[in-house]
Amino acid sequence: MVYFTGNMGIGFYFFRRSRSTEAFTAGGHAMPGWACGLSVFATYLSSISFLALPGKAFATDWNAFVFSLSLPVATFVALRFFMPYYRRGGEVSAYALLEKRFGVWARSYASLCYLLTQLARMGAVMYLMALPLSVLLGWDIRWIILIVGVSVTVYSFVGGIMAVIWSDALQAIVLMAGAILCSALMLFRMPEGPAQVFRLGAEAGKFGLGSFGASLSESTFWVVLIYGIVLNLQNFGIDQSFVQRYVAAGSESEARKTVWIGGMLYLPVSLVFLFLGTQLFAFYHAHPGELEEIRAIVAVQQGVPADRITDEDLGDKVFPHFIGKHLPAGLTGLVIAAILAAAMSTLSTSLNSSATLIMGDWYRRLLRPEATEVQAMRVLHGATVVWGGLGTGIALLLIHVSSALDAWWVLSGIFGGGMLGLFLLGIISRRAGNPVAATSVLLGLVVIAWMTLSPGFDQPSLAALKSPFHFFLIPVFGTLTILLSGLLLTGLRGRIEP
Repeated sequence: MVYFTGNMGIGFYFFRRSRSTEAFTAGGHAMPGWACGLSVFATYLSSISFLALPGKAFATDWNAFVFSLSLPVATFVALRFFMPYYRRGGEVSAYALLEKRFGVWARSYASLCYLLTQLARMGAVMYLMALPLSVLLGWDIRWIILIVGVSVTVYSFVGGIMAVIWSDALQAIVLMAGAILCSALMLFRMPEGPAQVFRLGAEAGKFGLGSFGASLSESTFWVVLIYGIVLNLQNFGIDQSFVQRYVAAGSESEARKTVWIGGMLYLPVSLVFLFLGTQLFAFYHAHPGELEEIRAIVAVQQGVPADRITDEDLGDKVFPHFIGKHLPAGLTGLVIAAILAAAMSTLSTSLNSSATLIMGDWYRRLLRPEATEVQAMRVLHGATVVWGGLGTGIALLLIHVSSALDAWWVLSGIFGGGMLGLFLLGIISRRAGNPVAATSVLLGLVVIAWMTLSPGFDQPSLAALKSPFHFFLIPVFGTLTILLSGLLLTGLRGRIEP
């Protein structure tokens, strides 16, 4: 309750300062870099990361940490190329560059892709946040989704980007505190002391980073590294929520702080989350009776015998169980606040950035270029409410339609790969024109759709069409297809034309 009250208070505190479109979307271009950086970090995490990273390390090893190792590359590229461009251009929309290079269709395409992926993200984050909280609090999952959805919509509505950034900074601190305290407590709950964690983890190979082989069908070190570079370039280079923080920073030096803090802080924090997963593995294998208790619960939920439930099936279940059963009451409240923080920072950012694009890329750019400040603010407020309602509605639908979650993530993978490839083509090739860009995007989307839908090709007649590549390579191959086909078509067109 204190945490909720604090977030709402931040929103209403900045209400009077967010009465213009510039203040609502860019914070008056006067925000401190450290706050924007913490906001980027908090946005980067989510309730999915807070639970999924420990669950992944519990079930497998530290292969997921390779994704974090790609962050220095993406951070450097963002500092060298993307952030200075956005600062010089003065555009709040991340997709204005595409209009300058390829026309209105490219800006509208990328903007629509982003808006749809944010709906998918909000629904998934709210739903997956509410799952453990419904167990820990004993509340109906629908009420948790509604309360969080309404709360985030309200403080995003009244406070704009300033409320989002400052609440994100607070949420980043809560996130880190919750994770570190859980880790410290678990170390001293081991029967044989902290050293037992390292011994059991090493014996089970839990500290490995994955195979260093050349296979492209498994999540090897190299596959995850390439995947991380592409995904993080997409995040730090073209994601609207990141770009708004670059623009909101008070100066270019403050914007550089934003990129460094937002990018590099995730590296050690992800290590903490993965170590938490290894600690959970050691703790529950040192207490096999409790592990069997969780296994029995999951078996009932899935309707299968307990001996068929593997550690991988238990991955996302062990952390909530530990929080509910072994943490002191005060620390349990902090961790619950941390799970909420992970979700609310992502949700508020998605709402503000989506409203910004609806106003800038659609309303003022296509529908009413002569719109007054009052009319534009109405659109910003209305878009915040509508997108908040739609995101909450998707989360509620996912309670009953579990396959919808997979469908939304399929769409987000298709949209994301197409966006990054188009951006890179526009930056790298000065000669690539409108027809080449449109053709390249279509080719890239065909490749992404093939690889995404490939797991469903189980019939003998379709077996030959099945992709042999790991699904982490979907955005990689999609991006490369758009970029390389665009460069090739541009070269061919240059030879044909006199």
